[in-house]
Amino acid sequence: MIERIEKATDIRHWLGDMEADHYYYSAGIAGEKFFVALRDDGKILGAHCAACHRTYVPPRIYCELCFAELTEYKDVGKRGCVVAFTVAHYNKSGERLDPPEIFALISLGPGTTPLLHKLGEVEPGRVCVGLEVEAVLKPKKDREGKITDILYFKPAH
Repeated sequence: MIERIEKATDIRHWLGDMEADHYYYSAGIAGEKFFVALRDDGKILGAHCAACHRTYVPPRIYCELCFAELTEYKDVGKRGCVVAFTVAHYNKSGERLDPPEIFALISLGPGTTPLLHKLGEVEPGRVCVGLEVEAVLKPKKDREGKITDILYFKPAH
């Protein structure tokens, strides 16, 4: 039987752990390269499509425009530019956040797809499209090979 949601307020999210015995998930070829480089070298990698001149961040194995296989990976650096942002005043449980959290799409160079991440060290009223930012990473000894190895992006000075 398929449950039908009548009201948007009836939609819930899952808190906690879900049992998933016997299932193993991989970040894939491109994801593994991205997370290993982030963890070990503090580098943010993108996969470059020579045909379309587009760099995917995080990397993918195929270009979504021309379907070319992407085998060239390059360090896109840790500095970028905010191309869109939003300010979250409430958490997923509906509780007020103090201070609010800022999420942004960050372009790490010409022709790169934007990376979604948090902004820090900036007040919501000072964020704008075009703001130059730089990544703040966890100390190397604390990195785990996860997107959270990037703590946030802060305004570049």
